[in-house]
Amino acid sequence: MRRDVERHLIPALTHGVSLVQPAHAAASRGLLVGFHGYMETALTQMNRLLTIPGSGLWTLVAIEGLHRFYRGRSQEVVASWMTREDREVAIADNLAYVAAALDEVPHDRSARIVYAGFSQGVAMAFRAAVLGRDRASGSISVGGDVPPELLAHSAARFPPVLFARGTRDELLTQPGFEADLAALTACGAAAQALLYEGAHEWTADVARAAGVFLESVR
Repeated sequence: MRRDVERHLIPALTHGVSLVQPAHAAASRGLLVGFHGYMETALTQMNRLLTIPGSGLWTLVAIEGLHRFYRGRSQEVVASWMTREDREVAIADNLAYVAAALDEVPHDRSARIVYAGFSQGVAMAFRAAVLGRDRASGSISVGGDVPPELLAHSAARFPPVLFARGTRDELLTQPGFEADLAALTACGAAAQALLYEGAHEWTADVARAAGVFLESVR
């Protein structure tokens, strides 16, 4: 690119996808909002949420990343949340997108909202919980780290967190896991650690722990 060529970010209308499954019970406990990992879809995360014991008492919302692409040379369309470029703009776009997605879900504004992320979706769950428009009652984090800008933000207020890592996870290392737990505690967050047998995956142990965590949400 020539040095005199300027790069401009162009605001545009957002066209995203979310999946919603209303609570089975007449009185929903609230919204459980899921964020998938890199090269996954909203359906992938919805299927994870459905494995959580008691999830039928919650209205389940799985939001798909705005950046969609083909998996390899196949015709399968997958998505991601962002790249390292234009991070601040992308974060703002994603938070506005999450707010717009929740506007499409009928719910009482006083309802509990818990954000649940896997892998790359963990950062979105944390950002929605801390920076989002809608107040969070909890956050479930599996296989991903805490966005460093949130830990550096002195005014950041974290809801109760279930922070989970598989013993064989090569992406979220044990030192990184422990460092983030310590940082969450230093920020005043009520963080519950879960170290489960597994790799970079959402297992039955994760689902069971998430169910217990949801029961504790007030």
